[in-house]
Formats: sequence, structure tokens, C-alpha cells
Amino acid sequence: MSTLRPEAGILPPVPNPALQQGNFGERLRALRQDRKMTLQQASKVTGVAQSTLSKMENNQLSPTFNLMQKLALGLGIDMPQLFAPVKEVRISGRRSVTKKQQGREHLTATYEHELLATELDSKRMVPFKSRVRARTLEEFGGWVRHEGEELLLVLEGDVVVYTEEYEPLALTEGDSTYFDSTMGHAVVSTSKGDALILWVCVAT
Repeated sequence: MSTLRPEAGILPPVPNPALQQGNFGERLRALRQDRKMTLQQASKVTGVAQSTLSKMENNQLSPTFNLMQKLALGLGIDMPQLFAPVKEVRISGRRSVTKKQQGREHLTATYEHELLATELDSKRMVPFKSRVRARTLEEFGGWVRHEGEELLLVLEGDVVVYTEEYEPLALTEGDSTYFDSTMGHAVVSTSKGDALILWVCVAT
């Protein structure tokens, strides 16, 4: 069983939940060491506390989407590269295909994420599917916030989208909403089972 502590938020996933212990922490440490940075230096360029970096490198903490953005920006990479190096292929007319249930997975306290098109670097958007496990806003323990904008499309079931500036929004299969990601937000399932949604996040 993983020793990672799941936290609420949108997370780019890792290849296999059973392997997530070694993958992210080791990759983060390697990225930092490749840049000949100490934890203190990495903390300065990423804006992430030194203690938080240490916990992530030792797989004691699962990063939120906001932390992932800070790490990627500070280290000068795309978020998927936090999990695996991209292939150095440069061609025009790029295309990516992700077969059903073949994306990179990551579990959090409230979502099961599947990141799509992970082999492409320098993407303008981060697309992924999420299975929504939470049933109440209280399960999140606080709002999710991060830079950018995002589109949410309900693929299966029913959800309620909570945001700081608007009344709760009930959505069903086929419905969608687009909003500012810096506004606190959270999504809960109102179905008998977990709902499935598609997220497309764009940094601004």
C-alpha cells in the first residue's frame, strides 16, 4: 500500500498507483540534482517550502495541482515531465492518442485522475479525466485553487460544482462549465456511484 498522503486537489497522475511511491519522489529529486540545486535553492526558485519539497522527494506527501504548477515553472519543465522524461522528438503536426484507461493515474482523497496525452511536451493545455469520489464539500477540507482557466465536462453521472463566487451548480451527463481556476472550487458527486468528468486546464 502506498505511503503517500493523498490531498485534495487536481493532480497530474503517475503510471500506476502501486508504483507511485518511487516514481514521483525519485523523479523530483533527480530533476533538482540535475540542476545542481540544494533543497534551499529549489525552494527559492519554485516558491515551495523546503520542508514540503523534502516530504515530496521522500514520498511522504502527494502534491496538489498548485504545487505541481510551481514545481514545473520553477524547474523550467512541463508538468508531465515531473513523472517521466519526454522523448526528444520534434515534428510538426503533433498528435497523441490515449486508449481507454491507459493514461497516467493518481489517487487523491477526493479524485482518481487519469492524465491524457502525457507523451507530448510543451502542451498549451493539461487534459485529464477524474472520477469524483467526494460526496460533500466538507470532504475537501478547503477550496482548490491554481493558476489558469479550466473546462469541466461531465462524462458519467451527476455532480455539483462549488465555487467561491457563484451558487452551487448542478450538472449532469453532457453538461459543462468553464471557469477561472484561481477562484476556489470543488466538485462532488451526487450520483449513487462516483461521477466521471473530463478536465481541460490551461495556464494563463
